Amino acid sequence: MLDSIALTTIENAKELGLLPEEFDKICDVLGRVPNFTELSIYSVMWSEHCSYKNSIVWLKTLPKEGPHLLAKAGEENAGLVDVGEGWACAFKIESHNHPSAVEPFQGAATGVGGINRDIFTMGARPIAQLNSLRFGGLSEDRTKWLLKGVVKGISSYGNSFGIPTVGGEVYFDDCYLQNPLVNAFSAGIVKVGQQMSAKAHGVGNSVYIVGSSTGRDGIHGAAFASKDLSEDSANDIPSVQVGDPFQEKLLLEATLELAETGAVAGMQDMGAAGITCSTSEMSAGGNVGMDIHLDRVPTRQDGMTPWEILLSESQERMLVVVKKGREQEVQAIFKKWDIHCEPIGTVTEGPMLRYFWHHALVAHLPAESLVLGGGAPVYYREFREPSYYQEYKKFSIDSVPVPTDLSTVGKEMIALPNIASKRWVYEQYDSMVGTVNMSTNAPSDAAIVKLRGTERALAMTVDCNSRYVHADPEIGTMIAVAECARNIVCSGGVPSAITNCLNFGNPYNPEVYWQFVGAIKGMSKACEQFKTPVTGGNVSFYNQTAIGDTIEPIFPTPTIAMLGLVEDKAHITTLDFKHKGDLIYHIGTNREDIASSQYLVYHHGITASPAPAFSLEEEFAMQEQVKMLIRQGVLRSAHDISEGGLFVALMESAMVNGLGFDITSDAEIRTDAFLFGESQSRVIVSVSPEKEESFIDIMMLNGVEFDLLGHVTKGSIRIDDQEWGRVEEYKDLYDHSLHRALA
Repeated sequence: MLDSIALTTIENAKELGLLPEEFDKICDVLGRVPNFTELSIYSVMWSEHCSYKNSIVWLKTLPKEGPHLLAKAGEENAGLVDVGEGWACAFKIESHNHPSAVEPFQGAATGVGGINRDIFTMGARPIAQLNSLRFGGLSEDRTKWLLKGVVKGISSYGNSFGIPTVGGEVYFDDCYLQNPLVNAFSAGIVKVGQQMSAKAHGVGNSVYIVGSSTGRDGIHGAAFASKDLSEDSANDIPSVQVGDPFQEKLLLEATLELAETGAVAGMQDMGAAGITCSTSEMSAGGNVGMDIHLDRVPTRQDGMTPWEILLSESQERMLVVVKKGREQEVQAIFKKWDIHCEPIGTVTEGPMLRYFWHHALVAHLPAESLVLGGGAPVYYREFREPSYYQEYKKFSIDSVPVPTDLSTVGKEMIALPNIASKRWVYEQYDSMVGTVNMSTNAPSDAAIVKLRGTERALAMTVDCNSRYVHADPEIGTMIAVAECARNIVCSGGVPSAITNCLNFGNPYNPEVYWQFVGAIKGMSKACEQFKTPVTGGNVSFYNQTAIGDTIEPIFPTPTIAMLGLVEDKAHITTLDFKHKGDLIYHIGTNREDIASSQYLVYHHGITASPAPAFSLEEEFAMQEQVKMLIRQGVLRSAHDISEGGLFVALMESAMVNGLGFDITSDAEIRTDAFLFGESQSRVIVSVSPEKEESFIDIMMLNGVEFDLLGHVTKGSIRIDDQEWGRVEEYKDLYDHSLHRALA
């Protein structure tokens, strides 16, 4: 019988972030009024962060079928894709935005730790990390503090843990000043058939907690992530977890050794909502129950109560269900690695979860009622097109004058924070640990990671231009998926699948929810076109800041992380120009379009314009053409055109080896649009003179537009027979602008 503990009220529920109707639903599920421990459990499991109650109806519409999928979205801790020769890749991206906003070092560090645990709890060894970071204007002191703290947190945890950071992106915009975005991605490999499940199985099997002791850090972290930031958010610092990468390294090695024994009947990382989440999700996933004895959980602080132990988000912990009779074997492995391994419960027939404190029953509830896809609430939110959407469409390029000195604009563009090199960031990361990164000294559009013992490699990238998405959520999100695919194709790979991190404002705001719905529609269309199913990810709402009476949401930012496969390492294609005299070709259609470009926003100060021109069919055809060119061996380099337009893409290809270029613009297009416009579905390639004929023959097959721009020079930059300087002038601006701004 449930131990006598004070029952709760609707007012208690409101204080914990639950709606009145949710409190009523809890009472109906239990057939009684919950006690405080039970209400606390529901408050975290029904938070937006855990239940996706305001997004799940649209997430279900995303494409989830694919020929290489071994685990669909939501089935396990991460997506799992067959990459050939007996190997599978587990990969996922998740956000740690709110924690990073109030405590950037630990917020970012524990984001890295959490995403890696999602990978190795599946039995996969993490081999590569990426991240997508967004901050406010670089001139702001808060931005500098956040950027330095986040980068230090990522590097401190990732470098110590021993997994290379192989790529990523960093964006700056005023909308992220108070609410930065920290999205962390990890990928790992496992032999097909040796992966471990996050579902609990086997009535009578023992339930163990392994890893670090449990403390009070991170309590109500899931609830903290499910509300707006405000002037009082600094008071929520105790909701931010504290990480220990060295403990995680031990946990990784012990877990992978454990995976080889076959003694595990289920394993899950303790992320958001801690023991509460792992026990309820594992039980619901396996259609079983559990009896859990909270007094047996190792703690590092005295006097912790049952609800604190249940809700703690202390890091480097996992829940393991061990097959009956294999307990000593499991305990020996964790003892070897000097890690806590404590039996705290038993799998039962279900469907009930029972939590005990010194033999007294303190909570008794059905597992299925707690979880996403089970009894957690599901809401259909109102959405409404914002007034700015139609206003942006009224933009006309004719209202923008062409600068008289475009070479000065070129130097200005190459130094912009969103374009300049992020070397100040990535030089703090260890990109070579593990020796699998193939793109550090040979840069390509996507990160390339070798699969040891095979001729294959993985290609991976993250992308989202949130300004495009703000201007047109559907088109902008299609572009994000398309650019990921374009990066992988230009690097010699074939797109396989995606994971996503959907960062938006408050879902109760109809205009924010309209952005969310549009993004989901655009993602679905693009993923269907590229045959890249969605394997999972996360939704991060409430990314906005309340300052007094003003609420400022971020730009909608559906970050896309894509995995691709390079079937043969001979196909790997880098972005750098190789030889003086090589021919430079433009593939795709260059349009008179400067909408939402870095040039329009930062040179002309115009922020109200639509997304750039984009056609999904045109993009797909262009990418298929580039795949063919690479596989026929006729390209020396390939680089996609994105932020900054054609000029920036040319400079990025030129600066790697100190080469230059001599090109001629299209007389039918305004020169500023030709050079700095960001119309999509375009790539620049370099071709040796000896292979030009073969290149043209292939290009003539499918009707994709292409133009000869010019040739590679020894180091001079010439456009339309005018000298624009030497490549080293631009490289100095490109390499050092970010560092100088932070000094």
